[in-house]
Amino acid sequence: MESFVIEGGVPLSGRVRPGGNKNEALPAIAAAMLSAEPVILDNVPDIIDVRVMLQICEAMGSEVIWLGRNQVQLHTPTLRTTEVPVELARRVRASILFAGPIVARSGAVDLPPPGGDVIGRRRLDTHFDGLLRLGADLQPGDIYRLRTADGAGLRGVDLFLDEASVTATENLLMAASLAKGRTILRNAACEPHVQGLSRMLVAMGARISGIGTNQLTIDGVERLGAVHHTIGPDYLEIGSFVGLAAVTGGALTIEGVIEEDLRMVRMVFERLGVRTEIRGGDLFVPGRQKLEIRPDLSGHVPKIDDAPWPQFPTDLMSIAITVATQSRGTVLFFEKMFEGRMFFVDALIGMGAQIILCDPHRVVVVGPSTLYGSRLESPDVRAGMALLIAALCARGRSKIDNIRQIDRGYERIEEKLRALGARIERVSS
Repeated sequence: MESFVIEGGVPLSGRVRPGGNKNEALPAIAAAMLSAEPVILDNVPDIIDVRVMLQICEAMGSEVIWLGRNQVQLHTPTLRTTEVPVELARRVRASILFAGPIVARSGAVDLPPPGGDVIGRRRLDTHFDGLLRLGADLQPGDIYRLRTADGAGLRGVDLFLDEASVTATENLLMAASLAKGRTILRNAACEPHVQGLSRMLVAMGARISGIGTNQLTIDGVERLGAVHHTIGPDYLEIGSFVGLAAVTGGALTIEGVIEEDLRMVRMVFERLGVRTEIRGGDLFVPGRQKLEIRPDLSGHVPKIDDAPWPQFPTDLMSIAITVATQSRGTVLFFEKMFEGRMFFVDALIGMGAQIILCDPHRVVVVGPSTLYGSRLESPDVRAGMALLIAALCARGRSKIDNIRQIDRGYERIEEKLRALGARIERVSS
């Protein structure tokens, strides 16, 4: 087991480049299994979840070669097996993404229940309802066994998703790319990583229209070919860097951003008193900002909530709550998507934050509060990063255990932070 030891209270300044979007890299790896030809992915974050997904690909027949630090090639001329390894599937939520491409390519897949963060119920119904509509049959049991009728394959259909699930949209998008006929996905997710996966599939030969909207039309093709695809920058990591710059008071330039991905993120941070500027292809966070929560008209307490794209992403709620502890004023946060995400605030309260946990979905934050170093544990990827940000602005020393959770989503985070002036060390527990 490893931990981070942090001496807080140091402004973080300089320049930093975010890693590739984890939530695009994981479905892109699964999509490589759709083709018998080589697939090269650039700007792949070298993180635990990516490594596990690549191990699953290797176990199922892919040749995986790291061509560089963040460039990987996958080649799967044939599938050795259609069974996703149980132990690997339990380590990563994204293992569910093999359902669509494997059943589309081979007509069968055996998929164990996926693992991932414990942030509340994360239903799989939308995935399987869609695959059943496309022509697969689901056999009940401890393993999800999907089969198509002999020789029939998948067939296009008009689908309305019962929720705008990102991973379900990605699974069905991949499956429909090799289905016979036209598939229409209505109420589809349209996050930047869904758009990135769509562009990758098009470059492989898929016929997809409506990219960037919540209605995707896919005309199935017989086969998909080789591709060299670059993963986009991780706007969630960018949001994390904005938060840590704001609470430590440093001036930070975040390189290589996509402005269109950050409109709502910047709007929410501005409500918390954090100004940002687009400078060419970079995002600049001025130093020594006076953080003050902007009330609604007539002085009412503002509310920040999450929702599917293009609204504020749930994965940045933990970061925004931490920033609010350092902003003057009162704000209500309403987490609509996961009933377990808010429980990490107990750790912030223990550090000195003034937070009222109203129920599993809502917290009220009153700031600013002086935070003090503490012994902490990372419960999930995003809460772990939020606690790391809290430790960086706290007085004194903090120790964060279970940092494997942070490593699942952030590549070499302590190296990037030290380059900005942070006093942080990785130690063996």
